[in-house]
Amino acid sequence: MAKLTKEHKELLRKPVFAHVATVMPDGTPQSTPVWVDTDGEAVLFNTAKGRVKAKNLERNPVVAISVTNPENPYEMLEVRGLAELVEEGADEHIDKLAKKYLGKDEYPFRQPGEERVIVRVKPEKIAA
Repeated sequence: MAKLTKEHKELLRKPVFAHVATVMPDGTPQSTPVWVDTDGEAVLFNTAKGRVKAKNLERNPVVAISVTNPENPYEMLEVRGLAELVEEGADEHIDKLAKKYLGKDEYPFRQPGEERVIVRVKPEKIAA
């Protein structure tokens, strides 16, 4: 198990965009830009049930997350690990991310009937 350093956590706490790579049913990669956060131990992002990345992670939890510091594009962080999908607190988490990235108290793109999940990725390998 790898551990996030103080510098990694600082980068993840900035409003930086990350790219999440998951594995499609046919074995090909799928990549999506996401908002990210950290709980100090894992990398967190949020998605809705039924989206491609959520389906991929339910079937195969292997994931890679890549972040580049917009202030210094040579500073990057890649975290690889297994994803855990957590329903509890997911609505509050997407609102927290909306505040961080948009300055809004509530996530403005919520769809009727949408069910959110937090994807928690504990680092197994880190490259920086």
